[in-house]
Amino acid sequence: MAAGLHYQEQGPGDAPPLILSAGLGGAGGYWTPNLPALAESYRVIAYDHRGTGKSDPALSDPVTIAAMAQDVVALMDAIGIGRACFMGHALGGLIGLELARLAPARLDKLIVVNGWAVTDPYTRRCFDARLHILASGGPKAYLDAQPIFLFPAPWISENGERLARETEAHLAHFQGEETLKKRIAAIAAFDARSWVGALTTPTLALASRDDMLVPWTASERLAAANDHVSLSLMDGGGHACNLTDPAQFNRIVLDFLRS
Repeated sequence: MAAGLHYQEQGPGDAPPLILSAGLGGAGGYWTPNLPALAESYRVIAYDHRGTGKSDPALSDPVTIAAMAQDVVALMDAIGIGRACFMGHALGGLIGLELARLAPARLDKLIVVNGWAVTDPYTRRCFDARLHILASGGPKAYLDAQPIFLFPAPWISENGERLARETEAHLAHFQGEETLKKRIAAIAAFDARSWVGALTTPTLALASRDDMLVPWTASERLAAANDHVSLSLMDGGGHACNLTDPAQFNRIVLDFLRS
């Protein structure tokens, strides 16, 4: 635990640091399928967002993406990292964009996975539906429905037993309804359109064409708004493409980081 955030490290201690930030679930364990490949060349730090996993359960007041970015700066200060590459998935990608705005001197490169500059109307509908499921059915119903938004249909069909086990594990460590609602509200309030074009951090917008939660065109618009942002599209993999196709995902990420 450092600066209120629980984190795990993997890879050589003298390698370039790479910080990984998960999406709405918030837990650093989300990146488990990617750690071995990334840790061959980088000092990988995967952390739990405030209010999730093993991090401090007390949220910032108010809960904003900017406050989440400041948490990352505090974590870097606490463990002695001056500059790092940063990769964030969805909500984690928004945190990365805020980092690039608030503390550009602390970033070498940024990867935004299935992210956006402003929440797409389709994504808002998805979040509204998920909140309705949470309100009417509770955390178990919310988690039972979650794979529909995260994974391609064939992958869900082939991984039913695995998903059932993971749902039980997620339920045991559920971040809490109020925490989840506040984090979704922070996502909905995020709007980088007025400043994203001025960012100077070399950035990769990486998206999957079959994402059922965030249209890949949101990444396309992000890349079009800034000459420092390049776009890479995976044909499949869903919203959690780093988990469903880690080999292709890792290859794209490492190619960008090494370029």
